Amino acid sequence: MLLNLERLNARMAADGIDAVIATSPENVTYASGYWALSQWIRRGPQTYVVWPAPGRGAPHIIASASLLDLLADQEVSVSNIAKFGDFVVEIDDRAELCEADSRQRELYGLANDGSAGAALSRVLDRLGLAGGRIAVDEGGLPPSLAAFRLDKPPSIDAVDGFQFFRQVRAVKTPLEVERLRKAASIAEASIEAALAIAAPGVSEEQLALEFNLETLRLGGLPVLYCIGTGARSAMPNVQPASRKLREGDIIRFDVGGRYKHYRADIARIAVLGEPSEKIRSYHHALHVGVQRGIEMLKPGIKAAHIFDAVVETVRRDGIPHYKRTHVGHGIGIDGYDLPDLSPSSTDIIEEGMVLCVETPYYELGFGGLQVEDMVVVRHDGAETLMQSSGALRVIS
Repeated sequence: MLLNLERLNARMAADGIDAVIATSPENVTYASGYWALSQWIRRGPQTYVVWPAPGRGAPHIIASASLLDLLADQEVSVSNIAKFGDFVVEIDDRAELCEADSRQRELYGLANDGSAGAALSRVLDRLGLAGGRIAVDEGGLPPSLAAFRLDKPPSIDAVDGFQFFRQVRAVKTPLEVERLRKAASIAEASIEAALAIAAPGVSEEQLALEFNLETLRLGGLPVLYCIGTGARSAMPNVQPASRKLREGDIIRFDVGGRYKHYRADIARIAVLGEPSEKIRSYHHALHVGVQRGIEMLKPGIKAAHIFDAVVETVRRDGIPHYKRTHVGHGIGIDGYDLPDLSPSSTDIIEEGMVLCVETPYYELGFGGLQVEDMVVVRHDGAETLMQSSGALRVIS
């Protein structure tokens, strides 16, 4: 199970919540293991997971009839399904169906509740949650919680649930950590594949192709591939273009794919040929800053204190004018989980959090430099999920 059930139950008890309803794709998958395709590729399609507090009944998935094949084919941790909508799939009654097809036939035979709202209303009514206090993840209900409407709704007390889920997701389960570790290793190997072809005349697009092909070969899915060279590396969100590598160019990777729903986000810098003194000294300062942040990651420390220490370290070690709005963030099934390593953050570091600690620097006319590592917080400090060093790479 991906869901940190112990943490969810504790937070529901502390906040007086009778149930939570996941609606956004990340939270639906997190709460149930169910990856509803249409949710992930466009806005609008509705899928819900209702997870009651202990003693209030069993969790339910509210699923569209058009996606029941995915429910039958995936390792889903919630067995109670409410179906809505019509979808036609013929069945050969003379055929011997495999396990997944037999499960599909069973799911297609469920009663049609008509609409997502009607199905959700019936589940809440069946669980006796009328009048209950329910945290509704408004992330999948654009544009806000005000859009949340049930057909024949029970008189529930709906409260914002998006941040509630983020608080629960902040501390990862062992299964989540292992998926994040694998996602990070795929990103590192994909950078190596791209650097293996780096030479004068090779374009950013060619580097990106090698990066993404390796991600796919290793079982990941491409998501983030900001790969820029030369002065273009200073674009914070640079997208690979036709620019070709030249001697002395910075090659900046701010990248990460998805592995079994879990994200990577790492950054590495290489230089084609001999780097300038400015590149060396600035990159050193950024690298030391990340190392300082990782050293400070222990349960109980304030995220804002880590921000202060990282920025001060970079300034002291080579970039006296260094400024940032944050120096890292949590990561998981979403690319930006809690905690937030920013000066105004009220987050407290907890054991089991997985973070990206980063020190980007962008200077138009010069280039962009960045170090970003993924780590997991243990009881006695941080364990790196990286197999490579964030040190400057020189490609000869």
